[in-house]
Amino acid sequence: MDQGPVTAALLVIGDEILSGRTKDKNIGHIAEYLTDIGIDLREVRVVPDVEAEIVAAVNALRSRHTYLFTTGGIGPTHDDITADCVAKAFGVPIDVDPRAVAMMRERYRPEDLNEARLRMARVPQGADLVENPISKAPGFRIENVIVMAGVPAIMQAMLDAVAPTLRSGARMIVDTIDAGGLPEGLYAAGLGEVAKGHAGVSIGSYPSFDANGFRNQIVVRGRDAGTVTAAAAAVRDLLARLQADRAPA
Repeated sequence: MDQGPVTAALLVIGDEILSGRTKDKNIGHIAEYLTDIGIDLREVRVVPDVEAEIVAAVNALRSRHTYLFTTGGIGPTHDDITADCVAKAFGVPIDVDPRAVAMMRERYRPEDLNEARLRMARVPQGADLVENPISKAPGFRIENVIVMAGVPAIMQAMLDAVAPTLRSGARMIVDTIDAGGLPEGLYAAGLGEVAKGHAGVSIGSYPSFDANGFRNQIVVRGRDAGTVTAAAAAVRDLLARLQADRAPA
């Protein structure tokens, strides 16, 4: 039975992102990664290190999507409050988890596991751990919420660790068509008609400038190969007719 697309949201947590001090490098990676395994990233939200805002965002996003991924706020400092906020969102207690401590002992000597570092071993009750092969302090997963670090290399390792446990859907099929320098205004109406006539695909037009000047690309996306092929053929036919009309007599 078709259960429909598998969807996800991403919650980016941290004052440093909103202030511009830290430039986010995770959104693009996560979007591409999820697309490749058949999960649609439908929305991204960025919130500050404020408990009420994190809790509200977690509850809103986890209820709307198959999965919610979070990045940031699971370090050793006082403003790393993501784990506490996720626990509050689920209404469960949080405490130092012996499993997380065991992982961290692979990197730290017992005498070096001070109070600050042990903050990184605090996990909401009922959560599964997400392995962190780089710095050992784990992320965690509780129901459909996957909590990961903000440091890109660690986040990527955590994503690799959790990916095999995720339900995925059919992968997106993409056909990219060069519009040959035609301005969007010439084919916008025709493209709209093609989109109306081919349900189940999305069609987007993306202008850009590069070393060779102005160009437009039209991207056709869908999960059924036949539908994508038919829509892409209709787009190519539209462009060919428009280019013929512009050719000198």
